[in-house]
Amino acid sequence: MTETRIGQNSEVTLHFALHLENGDTVDSTFDKAPAVFKVGDGNLLPGFEAALFGFKAGDKRTVSVPPENAFGQPNPQNVQIMPRSQFADMELSEGLLVIFNDAANAELPGVVKAFDEHQVTIDFNHPLAGKTLSFEVEILAVKAL
Repeated sequence: MTETRIGQNSEVTLHFALHLENGDTVDSTFDKAPAVFKVGDGNLLPGFEAALFGFKAGDKRTVSVPPENAFGQPNPQNVQIMPRSQFADMELSEGLLVIFNDAANAELPGVVKAFDEHQVTIDFNHPLAGKTLSFEVEILAVKAL
């Protein structure tokens, strides 16, 4: 009997950690319950899933995931300048996360990049856009579906 390897129609139980190039950890399950996902269910970005294809239970690896396969490159159109008056009752600081509602009333997070008395520059790009990430994994179980 051959060992089940990660591919389409797989359920995977794993520990993972996402690290920035400077070594900072963005997210990790190593200190808590492992993650479980089905390939293609949307819980992992396709680029992260593809990096796992061929792995089997017991494998421990660290793979580099470029921005194109992770959160994409920053889009300049996702940086918006808004009137300062829209933030009248708010104490602003660079890096502040502000939640907006889009036309469908879904929450849309943005980060304050700059501001003065007239305008505020908000970046709606994903905070990890443009970043190459180190994806550390320990595969605990692989089940064919």
